[in-house]
Amino acid sequence: MSNLDTLGRPLRDLRISVTDRCNFRCVYCMPREVFGPNFQFLARDELLTYEEITRFAKIAVESGIEKIRITGGEPLVRRDLPLLIKDLEGLKGLKDLTLTTNGALLKGLALPLYEAGLSRITVSLDSLEEDVFRLMTDSAVNVQTILDGIDEADQVGFNPIKINVVVKRGVNENSVIPIARYFKDRGHIVRFIEFMDVGNTNAWGLEKVVPSQEILEKIDAELPIEPIEANYRGEVAQRYRYRDGASEIGIIASITQPFCGDCTRARLSPEGELFTCLFGSKGHDFRSLLRNSEEDELIRQKLSSLWASREDRYSDIRTAATKDLIRVEMSHIGG
Repeated sequence: MSNLDTLGRPLRDLRISVTDRCNFRCVYCMPREVFGPNFQFLARDELLTYEEITRFAKIAVESGIEKIRITGGEPLVRRDLPLLIKDLEGLKGLKDLTLTTNGALLKGLALPLYEAGLSRITVSLDSLEEDVFRLMTDSAVNVQTILDGIDEADQVGFNPIKINVVVKRGVNENSVIPIARYFKDRGHIVRFIEFMDVGNTNAWGLEKVVPSQEILEKIDAELPIEPIEANYRGEVAQRYRYRDGASEIGIIASITQPFCGDCTRARLSPEGELFTCLFGSKGHDFRSLLRNSEEDELIRQKLSSLWASREDRYSDIRTAATKDLIRVEMSHIGG
C-alpha cells in the first residue's frame, strides 16, 4: 500500500500497549490522585488477546511497519508476555522488536524475553537517588531493584540498553550528571526527555520543563560530548557521543524542538484503538474488526485510509489552540 500521510510521512513504527495497568504511579504519567484504588482499569475481556494483537501486527507489518515497540502501562505486569514476543518475533518483514519497561519486574523476565526473540529493551529510570526516585515514581520499589534488572538484562544479551530519564524542574535535574556518569561507564545509552504535556492529569507546565539545551550544557561541562547523526528517519532522540568514545546519550526535546515533521509512529491501545499521534484525543476502533473476523484486507484498508488522511503535528502547533484539547493518557498508549 502507499503508506504516506498528508505530510509525506511513512508509517514505519507501531507501538503496542498491552495493558493500561502499572505498578508505579509516576507523577508525570499516572499520578496517584487520579489513578487511585477506585480508578476503573480495563476489564480482561476488553483487552486485545495476544492472538488479536499478533493478527493486527501481521497486517501492519505487511503494510510497511518495520519496528514494533511493546509498551503499557507497564507491559511486564501482563501475564505470559514472552508468549506474545515469540509470536511477534516470527512475523516476516519485522526488523526490530523492542520493549519499554520501568524495570521493576525485569530481573525475573529478562531471560524469557530474550529467549522469546525480543531485540532490545528500554528502561525508565529518573534518578539514582532513592528519595528522588521514589518522589518521581511514587512507589515502594527501590533503585537497586531497577539496577539489578538492568544488569540481568545486560548479562542475558540485551546490550546496549537504553535508559529513559524524564527531567522535571525542581525534582530531578540534579540527577542528570550522576545517571549519565553511571551508565556511561557501563556502555548503556541514556536518553534525557523533556517533561511533556501528554494526557490531562500530570499537571504539566512550561515552568517545569528543563530545556534540552540546558541538559546538554550541564552534561558537556562535566562529560564532554559531540553530536552524531541519527540512525534513521523519524528517530526521536538527538544523538550525542562522549568525546572519549565511551558511549552515547540521546536528547528527546518534544517541547523546545518538536519533531512532528518526521514522525512515523502509530499507537495501538490495550483495547484495540489506533492513535496516530501521542497527543491524540480520539482513537480508531480495530478491536471490533478483529473480533468480528473481518477479512485481513478490510483491516488493512482501514489502516491505510487512516494513515493517508493523517495530518497530526501537535507539538509543532502547540499554542493556545491546543491548550484545552483533551488528550489520551500516556499510560494508556505508551510513550
